[in-house]
Amino acid sequence: MFRIPLLAAALALASPAFAQMSEDVHFQKGNFGAMVTGTIKGHDYFDHKLRAKGGQQMFAELRVAETNGNGTIYFNILPPGSDSAAIYIGSRDGNSALIDLPKDGIYTIRTYLMGNDRDSGKTVSYNLDLSIQ
Repeated sequence: MFRIPLLAAALALASPAFAQMSEDVHFQKGNFGAMVTGTIKGHDYFDHKLRAKGGQQMFAELRVAETNGNGTIYFNILPPGSDSAAIYIGSRDGNSALIDLPKDGIYTIRTYLMGNDRDSGKTVSYNLDLSIQ
């Protein structure tokens, strides 16, 4: 009689984590870049997805627009097909990147909080400047 609720709870706990928010980034015709905005809170993260070709360069720069905490926000760049392995780690390398892209596909720019902002559920709004050359 209790098997179904227990099984459902076990499946829910075993499910992989998905981005709470995600959006596809598109450039206006004739442009090679875009400014995107977002807001994240605590343990949330936001995935911005962008199609690019191997051999191109991606520029990304993240700036805090508004926060009720310290503004401890970063981004990682994940290559096509990756859920977590990053080719750029903002918490280590900074909030501005220019990287050579290794292959064709959809790249994910994942914004996230760290430290006290993450642990205490603070909110950070940001601007993310993206371009492909």
